Amino acid sequence: MEIFKNNKKDRDYTIIIGCGRLGTGLADSLSDRGGNVLVIDNDKDAFRKLPPSYGGLTLIGDATDIDVLHEAQIKNANAVVCVTNNDNTNIMIAQIAKELFKIEHVIARLYDPERECVYREFGIATICPAVLSANEIRKLLGNAKKEDEVE
Repeated sequence: MEIFKNNKKDRDYTIIIGCGRLGTGLADSLSDRGGNVLVIDNDKDAFRKLPPSYGGLTLIGDATDIDVLHEAQIKNANAVVCVTNNDNTNIMIAQIAKELFKIEHVIARLYDPERECVYREFGIATICPAVLSANEIRKLLGNAKKEDEVE
């Protein structure tokens, strides 16, 4: 499997674990910008969500399996993004990437905001849709109240 375009190992290599809506959108966006991207998912049908313009690679496999990560050439990655639909899977893969493979940028999506402290202990950045949504709603409500006050 050839990961690096034009044989350049410029460390612009991102592995995305999970090919759902978020993983697909992120992979396509990074690929459009010329990044080297590999998406790993257990379900080969998940890759159907990727648009025809996607210029990266795909790998069918369980990213909690060290052999799959070796096949994905994780040692060459500068970033690993875990966006499966399971918090436990995301934290396990994130820990493996950070601790075993010493990946500098590891990001994990989590659904349960109370688990964020676990990720923080390992130096793993998190994205929590529930927290992001709540913050945006508060902003919108705050703006709506300010508009009401102006009248």
